[in-house]
Amino acid sequence: MAKAVRHSNLDFPKGRLRLKAGRQPHWQALAPNAHLGYRRQAGKAEGVWLLRRYRGGGNSYRVTPLGPADDRREANGSSVLSHTQAQAKALAMVDKPEGDKIHRATVRQAYDAYVEHKRALGQSVADVTSRGAAHILPPLGDLVITELTAERLQRWLGNMAAAPAQVRPKRGGRPQYRAEPEGDEAIRRRRNTANRVLTMLKAILNFTYDAGWVSNRDAWGRRLKPFKGVDAPRVRYLSIAEAGRLLNACDEEFRPLVRAALETGCRYAELTRLEVADFNPDAGTIAIRKTKTNTARHVVLTDEGAQFFKSHCAGKTGDQLMFTHEDGSPWKTAQQNRPMREACERGKIRPAVSIHTMRHTWASLAIMNGVPLLVVSKNLGHVDSRMVERVYGHLAPSFIVDAVRAGAPKYGVPEGAKVVAIK
Repeated sequence: MAKAVRHSNLDFPKGRLRLKAGRQPHWQALAPNAHLGYRRQAGKAEGVWLLRRYRGGGNSYRVTPLGPADDRREANGSSVLSHTQAQAKALAMVDKPEGDKIHRATVRQAYDAYVEHKRALGQSVADVTSRGAAHILPPLGDLVITELTAERLQRWLGNMAAAPAQVRPKRGGRPQYRAEPEGDEAIRRRRNTANRVLTMLKAILNFTYDAGWVSNRDAWGRRLKPFKGVDAPRVRYLSIAEAGRLLNACDEEFRPLVRAALETGCRYAELTRLEVADFNPDAGTIAIRKTKTNTARHVVLTDEGAQFFKSHCAGKTGDQLMFTHEDGSPWKTAQQNRPMREACERGKIRPAVSIHTMRHTWASLAIMNGVPLLVVSKNLGHVDSRMVERVYGHLAPSFIVDAVRAGAPKYGVPEGAKVVAIK
């Protein structure tokens, strides 16, 4: 039997916690063709022990998770392992390799585990479950992860982009499809959607790599290329006149929700979760506590916007939902579609818009009025200004004009001066 190996950085929790966190493990030699590894992902309180064994045939390894390290909890030899216990378990598996088989997990199993992981973190899974059920599980769900190839996934990506877009079916109904994409904009949108699904698939498969299910991720790494130049959307926003017509055309219970979207640029789900106490009349702000990225923010209101929220919240207690139906019931997913469609028809808004267009409207009009891109991105809840620059940057030509006029060289040549050639 191979002997245990001491490693000053891995022996004790204090030394391990000083190691750089990330996806790449820290390895130490354990036995011929075998290594004990420790990996702690960024933001995680504790790491995990891994066993890596050489399988032959080039740079081919099998990585097996052993269990959590005793970084924060006391080791018990089973569910939490000290360095010595992890070595003992790994050495036993090295000496008896038949006791550990290659993980044969499928994409469907990885998808299920990833969704449960996101739920456990309190993150929304609506988008990944919707897109996964439509685009990932039918063609890829039964494939074994270790048998995936970049060529196979590239074909899947191309087929998805060429297929017509799906329409949300009724519960229990069969999938329905729009017409096949025709024209540059329709093709761009389908390719952009395919790229979004690809990003989800990579997140799912990277989750299995981080968990030690697979030893490499070459199949979905750099060789798998997304479509390029397709993420610049054609932004639809309302003019001031259109916004006024739309508000006038909304029915009475829906109008406050649309007005709030126009005043804040918030998403529909963010608005429907607001409570009266989230409005601060003294600061003129709205606190968005649960967001798409689980990052709370405060939305700054104009004086007109603050006055609207003050009037709308008058007479309500702080724990009441800010926006409800007339019977007091909350607004739920997709309940905004019908009243918005009807309001667009009555207000002659063509082409018709969704409530998400109010977010584009707030951002577009703010930028055209000279609000800095960074300020807009903070109010919208983006981590930085790159998303705003990509989507709305073309609406801010004043930044270029102001920058050139302020910083370009000035030569001090008086107007009308006569210039004489040097002899």
